[in-house]
Amino acid sequence: MKRLIAALLLTATPALSLDLSAMSDSEKTAFGKAVREYLMANPEVLIESINVLEERRAAETVQNDQQLVAANKDALFNDGHSWVGGNPEGDLTIVEFIDYRCGVCRRFNEEVHDLVEKDGNIRLILKEFPILGQDSDTSARFAVAVKQIGGDEAYMKAHDELIALRSPATIEALKKIADKIGMDADEVVNTMNTDSINDILRQNRQLAERMAIMGTPTFVVGDELLRGVPQAGLTSTVAEIRARNG
Repeated sequence: MKRLIAALLLTATPALSLDLSAMSDSEKTAFGKAVREYLMANPEVLIESINVLEERRAAETVQNDQQLVAANKDALFNDGHSWVGGNPEGDLTIVEFIDYRCGVCRRFNEEVHDLVEKDGNIRLILKEFPILGQDSDTSARFAVAVKQIGGDEAYMKAHDELIALRSPATIEALKKIADKIGMDADEVVNTMNTDSINDILRQNRQLAERMAIMGTPTFVVGDELLRGVPQAGLTSTVAEIRARNG
C-alpha cells in the first residue's frame, strides 16, 4: 500500500525524487505515517493522482492500438477476400469484425449501414469473426461461400438474412436463405467446408489474435481501434475521429 501511495504521489508531483530503498525501516515507517496523514487531510490528491494514471494508461492504449493497426494495415484494409462496400474511394475506412449470432452486432447493424449510406464517404469492410459457437461458425462459412460464388451483392443479401436469423443456423435454415436470395443451395453448402473458406476464417482469426480482439462487434475506424462498443454511438464516434484527424 505504501508503494502504491508513493507511486501515486510521484505521479501527481513528477518533480519529486524519492528513493524508498535507501530509507531505513524507521524512516519508511515515518514516511508512511506522513503520507497517510497528508492524504487523510487532502484526499483530493489521491483522486487526482489516480485520474492522471488512468489518463496515461488510456493514452498508452490508444497509441499501442494505433501501432497494431499500422502493423496490420494490409490484412485489415486490403486482404482480398473480405466484403467491401460503401464508397471505395471514401476518405475513411471502417472495418467491422462481426459474428452473426452476436446480439450487439445485430443491434449495431442498422446504424452501421445507415451511417455509411448517409455519409457517402466511408469505405466499409466486414470480416467474419465467429466466436460464439457452432452456429456462428456455420453462419460465417455460409456468408463467405455465398460471396465466393455469387459476389458482393449476393453476400450482402446473405448478410442481411443472417443478421435477422433468430432460429438456429442449421443447414436446412441456410438452404432456405440460399433459395430466398437466388443462390444454388447445394452449391453453397458444398462450398462451406472447402480449404478456401477454412483459410479465410483462419486469416481473420489470426488477425484478431494479433490485434488482441476478443469480442464482437469490434471496429477499426481509420487508424483507431475501438475496444468495446462506442458509448456515444458509432456516428458520433466517427465524427470525433474525423475531427481529430483534420
